[in-house]
Amino acid sequence: MRFTVAVALLVSSMVKRLRSRNPGLEARATIDGLHNRYEPRNRHTTDATYGVLVVKGTMIKAVLFDLGETLLNFGKVDTLAVFRESARLTHNYLVSCDQPAGGFRGYYLRNLFAIQIRSLWANVTGRDFDALSLLKQFGEKRGVRLDQEHWRQIGWLWYEPLSKLGTVEEDIKETLTKLRDMGLKLGILSNTFISSGSLDRHLAQLGILDFFPYRFYSYQFKFRKPDRRIFEAAVAAIGEETPNILFVGDRINKDITPALRAGMPAVLKSAYTNRGKAVPAGVRKIERIAELPGIIEGINGKNVTRGPSLVTRK
Repeated sequence: MRFTVAVALLVSSMVKRLRSRNPGLEARATIDGLHNRYEPRNRHTTDATYGVLVVKGTMIKAVLFDLGETLLNFGKVDTLAVFRESARLTHNYLVSCDQPAGGFRGYYLRNLFAIQIRSLWANVTGRDFDALSLLKQFGEKRGVRLDQEHWRQIGWLWYEPLSKLGTVEEDIKETLTKLRDMGLKLGILSNTFISSGSLDRHLAQLGILDFFPYRFYSYQFKFRKPDRRIFEAAVAAIGEETPNILFVGDRINKDITPALRAGMPAVLKSAYTNRGKAVPAGVRKIERIAELPGIIEGINGKNVTRGPSLVTRK
């Protein structure tokens, strides 16, 4: 453990040096301290309906959600305790499959070290990694031989302890049904190194997977939020114009500010991650996802078009 901590501190020191040499990295790392300065090209074409800055005449046609602390509420997590439980589950599984897992302590420390180092490097590069592929690579080097189905189960066991901490609003299915019945496309855009198979399995267990035909997990890309390119990739896949897609997230620096800069209207979901922070101008803060249908109905109702003229409802 001491060796792991020492190496982690060394990598952290390297990160600081890189940032000092590259102002761009520092700016990206400290974006949370920036006040949103989103300014549409034409201020006269905007309207803060229901507290959300939108282009006049624009209809919301899709909603893109962040995952953690937005759709799924985990709260503050003891990550080391969760990781140790995950390691115990996967180690026992490997042993049950007659695989060379070795002693638990060594197994736990090796995987903890690998995840910590890759996480630190991801913070430098702005690119997430595929944790399951990493664990599979390490396992195969030690002689583990499993088929893809077994590896998927290992991926799930790594995530399962965390999944048990995640909760959703009691009426989340009703809320998502309302949004879907309004003709809205629904999607997820999340920064994560957890495999899509595990995340989708969790969403399926909660009964909400089918509401989200559009799912974008950052490890599948060469960039992650707040990089504008991941928002653009999601927009292209959804097939709607950027101003017609509402983004809902909990982090001002990684969700709200970059969404606004990409041209999306945005809603901030209340969470411990934004407690006490100033809400950017033109952004509505909500306590529950259940508030969204009313907000969107208000925006779309005001921007209803009849023929060539715009009808604005007072």
